[in-house]
Amino acid sequence: MRAALAAWLVLTLLAGPGAGDMCGDPPAAPSHSASAPQLSPEERLSPHMPESLRCDACHAIAFQIEEHLRKAEGKVGKKALKESDYLEVLERSCSQDWESYGVLELDGEKRLSGPGLPRQQPLSVMVSGGPWPNRLSKLCHGYVGEQGEAQIYTAHRRGPAALRQLLCHGDKGPCAGRKDRPDPPKAPQNEL
Repeated sequence: MRAALAAWLVLTLLAGPGAGDMCGDPPAAPSHSASAPQLSPEERLSPHMPESLRCDACHAIAFQIEEHLRKAEGKVGKKALKESDYLEVLERSCSQDWESYGVLELDGEKRLSGPGLPRQQPLSVMVSGGPWPNRLSKLCHGYVGEQGEAQIYTAHRRGPAALRQLLCHGDKGPCAGRKDRPDPPKAPQNEL
């Protein structure tokens, strides 16, 4: 058996590329390629979230805050949390590792990608890690400090759209006046 395999290997190598096609092998699948987004010096080195990605970042932050608060309320039977509890949850939301977020290029435009953001093309390269987690954490803490924990929790109690409106779409929000970016899908709600 080894001799037959060795003979076949030698004949295949001598016949050259494409010889396998003559033996009835299926045609090769078309190849696809994707490259990582080309980041500007600001996008690579600045400690701040680039202006062009702040709307996406805000939606990611609102999603994470919403998820953390929803899980905490689920532990107490969907009741409102005590102030000390939601303060702790908001701190934990902003201080998480944010490693599941990164930037990719879609139709020549750089977009933030990760949980709570619209799904992107199946064939794209996302650059994660690096400065992105720290930028998201700093922005999150900034939103909590600017809006206040009580106001954020009140908006959360009204629903995900109210929280996104407060953080992202208000007069001074990073998405103010933008209609070109759809709202991300709502977080799945577990029915009791």
